[in-house]
Amino acid sequence: MQPVLPVTLERAPVRLVPLAPEHEPGLMAAAADGELWNIRVTSVPEPAKTAAYIATALQMQAQGSRLPFAILDSSTGEVIGSTSYHDIVPAIGRLEIGYTWIAASRQRSAVNTTAKWLLMAHAFEALGARLVGWRTDNFNFASQRAIERLGARKDGVMRHHALRRDGTVRDTVMYSLTAGEWPEARAHLEDQLARHRKAG
Repeated sequence: MQPVLPVTLERAPVRLVPLAPEHEPGLMAAAADGELWNIRVTSVPEPAKTAAYIATALQMQAQGSRLPFAILDSSTGEVIGSTSYHDIVPAIGRLEIGYTWIAASRQRSAVNTTAKWLLMAHAFEALGARLVGWRTDNFNFASQRAIERLGARKDGVMRHHALRRDGTVRDTVMYSLTAGEWPEARAHLEDQLARHRKAG
């Protein structure tokens, strides 16, 4: 697998750009759209902790385990969320997509599917990844449905796996998609995006 380096990826209606401290005000506004930090099964930062959230993401990037992005509206440049590659294991061509959250007013639109398409296409077609994974809270049913719509397969559940923000311990549902499965998933996502365009 090629080195996972900062890159800008774009396909309307979104542009993914390397996350930077300058995105703090935009992330705060995006999180405030729906007060997303109050959802216990997500990793959305509280307003006062947004700078620390960015700093942690960039520290993980420096360690080689994560590549964080700000999700922008490609027509206006407005920050509407964040996503990342993470748990990057170059030796076996594996990485995961996660830390994804989007302003409430942009959910149930083409934003999430397009952002995932960009990340998956870059991972498989540019980086040469052999497998892309996802993980989510066992009670985050919306996230599980969204991951399944991408064509990913459920690998299983890691029980008593990680702390939630409220101090409880979650089970983590694991999903993955292999390079061999990507062409079919790609065609499926293209069909979904075409339907979004017609509906819009």
